[in-house]
Amino acid sequence: MKILYLDCFSGISGDMTLGAFIDMDVDFQTLKNELEKLNLSGYQLIAEKKVKGGISGTDINVVLHNENEHNEMHDQNITHEHHHSHTHSPESIKRSLHDIRDIIISSALSDTVKEHSLHMFERLAQVEATIHQVDVENVHFHEVGAVDAIVDIVGAAICFDLISPDRVVASSVHVGSGFVKCAHGMFPVPAPATLELLKGVPIYSKGVLGELVTPTGAVILTEYTQEYMDFPSMVVKKIGYGLGKKDFDIPNCLRVCLGETIKK
Repeated sequence: MKILYLDCFSGISGDMTLGAFIDMDVDFQTLKNELEKLNLSGYQLIAEKKVKGGISGTDINVVLHNENEHNEMHDQNITHEHHHSHTHSPESIKRSLHDIRDIIISSALSDTVKEHSLHMFERLAQVEATIHQVDVENVHFHEVGAVDAIVDIVGAAICFDLISPDRVVASSVHVGSGFVKCAHGMFPVPAPATLELLKGVPIYSKGVLGELVTPTGAVILTEYTQEYMDFPSMVVKKIGYGLGKKDFDIPNCLRVCLGETIKK
């Protein structure tokens, strides 16, 4: 049995997930080719090998072509849903669930990738609707509706489909602590949308001041994980580290391990 283990000792985000999969030898060109089926233009997906906290891993960035300067909120690492050092044009920052459905459904992606991608965005919309007391169809995503987050969520669905694990297991999730400034004000960590998505998931906070889990990371994690536990009994075949954008006393990265069950 093929097991995929997500070690969330420093949380999880969309870019960390993609970085970990690419670092684990998911073919980067194949991922880019599949993402092109979305017919989203004006961006470039970049993967770079770097070192974070003494650990070598892969850093993923979505660079938009129509911006020359960073948005002020991103310069301060303050965003609503997505904590990347990315740039956004004003028209890209808001998209409705209907808009995103159209992008995904009209694509040439596989039915499986479409199904998971749509489900993740629908769950995000429902969480936002619940928190802000609006109809789900009237939810307008901020960063989650931007090109980079569509790439992260659909990209994650593509990677899981390419890996095709028989079982997905994750550790307890380190969420961080303190407060984060979002579009609606100062929120406690984990932010309300993140915490809502992590219902039923074992989480903890230990010694890190800052947000470790984004809603995008939380929705990807909970879409695929079947069980939460300490490192399972497995023969590890491949390891990948997806690097985050922050610096803490612990390495800001997601570790993924692909292996097989131990034969008895």
